[in-house]
Amino acid sequence: QVQLVESGGGSVQAGGSLRLSCAVSGYTLSDDCMAWFRQAPGKEREGVASIYSPNSAPYYIESVKGRFTVSQDNAKKMVYLQMNSLKPEDTAMYYCAAFLRGGRCSLNSAAFGYWGQGTQVTVSS
Repeated sequence: QVQLVESGGGSVQAGGSLRLSCAVSGYTLSDDCMAWFRQAPGKEREGVASIYSPNSAPYYIESVKGRFTVSQDNAKKMVYLQMNSLKPEDTAMYYCAAFLRGGRCSLNSAAFGYWGQGTQVTVSS
C-alpha cells in the first residue's frame, strides 16, 4: 500500500526558509509524477510544484518560481520542497501527492491518487 508522510512544516517569519520532506513507502519511485499542493483556509487546494523524475525539469506555479525548489531522491524514496524567501501568503497546509505510472506529470489534483496527511506552514509578517 502506497503511503506518503510529510514532515518539516512549522512557523517562520517572512523571508525565512523551510524544507518539507515527503517519505514514500509501499512503492518504488521511477518515472512517476510527484507534486506538492497547498491549501490555505477558505481557499481551494492549489498545485505548487511537480517533478516527473529526478532528472527532469520541475514545474512551478508563477508565485513560487525562484523561491521554491522541488527535488526527489528515488533511492531514499523521498521528495523535498525547499522553500526560501517565504511570504505570509505562503501560509497553508502543504500536501505531498503522487500520480503513479501515468506517463506524464501535471498539477491537476484529480490525477493524483495518493496523498499525504499534510504539514502546516505558517509565515508571519
